[in-house]
Amino acid sequence: MTLFELRAPEDLLAVRFAVSPVWETQAAVQAFVDERGRSYHEPWLGQVRTRAARLDLVPLLAVLPRRGYVPDFLTPPPRTCRPGLRAQLAEIRATDPARVSLELARCRETVADEHYRRLITSLLTNPERARDQLAARLHEAWAGLIAPFWHRIRTVLDRDVDERSRLLAQHGLRRVLDDLHPKIRWTKRGLSLADRDPRTVTVGERGLLLMPSAYLWPHVAAIVEVPWLPTIIYPATGIAGLWQAPAAPPGALGRLLGRTRAVVLTTLDQPLSTTALAAMTGLSPAGISRHLLALRDAGLVATARHGHEVRYRRTELGSALLCARRE
Repeated sequence: MTLFELRAPEDLLAVRFAVSPVWETQAAVQAFVDERGRSYHEPWLGQVRTRAARLDLVPLLAVLPRRGYVPDFLTPPPRTCRPGLRAQLAEIRATDPARVSLELARCRETVADEHYRRLITSLLTNPERARDQLAARLHEAWAGLIAPFWHRIRTVLDRDVDERSRLLAQHGLRRVLDDLHPKIRWTKRGLSLADRDPRTVTVGERGLLLMPSAYLWPHVAAIVEVPWLPTIIYPATGIAGLWQAPAAPPGALGRLLGRTRAVVLTTLDQPLSTTALAAMTGLSPAGISRHLLALRDAGLVATARHGHEVRYRRTELGSALLCARRE
């Protein structure tokens, strides 16, 4: 068991959430060789297999073992709640070569595949070049496998964080921490994570980062080594519907509003931005904007600002209309 020790009330104030594009990228690469969560991602795998075949993923697969130590420098805990990929790749490329060497050597010790072990050995001959090469491979994997779907993925991650924020406001932090995953539990000393490596991590002023992931199900992961920020990565809620097409609207609602506007109204189970709606429905952002404007003018949707985004939600009238058409 790993215990993330929270000794003082101030430690609890340093618990925060974030999402990580570079984490999702490396986790997506692992999904090609890990069948445990494949059932959720088959639609995505079917779309990206051709692109993946054109990428050189072997160096990444070598240092991202299905079971074993993954170098933390490849997934630096985010410094902000929603970092961009470019900033995270810059942080990877700024890693001290000595740290790269240390973590790659530790990774090699846990890798059983002899071909991958030899590849890691070759990377260790020049840690600085290895670091930059792996960052470049992550960038290519992002562009080919994640970027075309990022708005859809990020919507699921953002929904998870938003839902837990509401849970925090209603029931307090303990309920939020207990609700993350069956392997994660709040104790009198802090947050415990059931795993095979008993250790205690003192959180202190560094803080504790909680990070939802679309590709991790059904497992949890943690970053515990100094100098990295203590981090727990857990499966985001709602991943079962990540790749599903929007539910078909009731026929009568489609005849009343037009099928596309009915689809948009049906998809707004949670507040969404124009870009997220476009990604989830397969429509263009410009087309989505036109339909949202019509629905807003009719009083069926309303807007609210969320950080730098404007998100749309169904109004009570919109929900009542949708429920009435389903009955």
